[in-house]
Amino acid sequence: MAMPPASPPRMGIWFHLAHFARLVFWLLLIALILVAVAGRFDNSQQQARNALVEQFQAERKSRVIALIHRQERDSVLGVQVSSSIGIEDSEAILRAIRLTPEDQPIDLILHTPGGLVLAAEQIAMALAEHKGKVTVFVPHYAMSGGTLIAMAAQEIVMDRNAVLGPVDPQIGGVAASSILQVVQIKKDRASDETLIMADMAAKARVQVASFVADLLSRRMERKQAEALAVAMSEGRWTHDFPISVASAKQLGFPVTTEMPRLVYELMDLYPQPTGARPSVLYVPVRNPGAVARPPADEVGTGQPAAPQGPRSTP
Repeated sequence: MAMPPASPPRMGIWFHLAHFARLVFWLLLIALILVAVAGRFDNSQQQARNALVEQFQAERKSRVIALIHRQERDSVLGVQVSSSIGIEDSEAILRAIRLTPEDQPIDLILHTPGGLVLAAEQIAMALAEHKGKVTVFVPHYAMSGGTLIAMAAQEIVMDRNAVLGPVDPQIGGVAASSILQVVQIKKDRASDETLIMADMAAKARVQVASFVADLLSRRMERKQAEALAVAMSEGRWTHDFPISVASAKQLGFPVTTEMPRLVYELMDLYPQPTGARPSVLYVPVRNPGAVARPPADEVGTGQPAAPQGPRSTP
């Protein structure tokens, strides 16, 4: 007697709920990514930046290039993403320099923690070979590779509180000078991996110092350029050591402090995320302690001022 074919087992309700939950999770994840990407490409804000750059170019009759990295702003789903000088930046800046007439000045607005040595050296060399005057504006900081780029300029305009930084190479996130110091201390007890890193560190220091000396010798004597190159690349300071305006002048950098207002206005168009709670708050007026004057038609009327109630503070 033939038995009827067994019917396939029915899927339980929990299986369907789990499948639905997975679908909802992926849809929410895609939506969050799209929102994050859309927030980073605000057309109205980009139009405002373009307008300021065009105004700056018209005033100075120059090619204005902005290289601005805001580490505190870039994030994906709340996870901070480091922003630094990379090959994409060097490609874009080299393209802008090629499109600039040889005798036209170039103004580079620089705000960066540094980045890839190769990219920074490409940008610096292209600026150094440009025949027109090159001016670098540093409204806040230009560290490491940013300082390397600034060395190619005939003039570095810094805010009075802005800083530059050393250009000593880093191997795997560790200062090359520190790796060499470890080998000198441990000597025969150093591991093969450490010895390999020390070999790379020694080569990196020589390469960076040689490049910086060649770059600086375009506007100063060779001996002075070599001495400054060694000071900036040998690791005598920590990599985040701030070189102030006064220190930069003492080292021989062509620094001035007359920062144009438009540079600050451009930096204001790179705000911190609005969703985060601000840690600094102030009212943007030039003289917050000044007492407001009454209108001209109320001055000297002999009428007593109307009483005012208490003012609330935020």
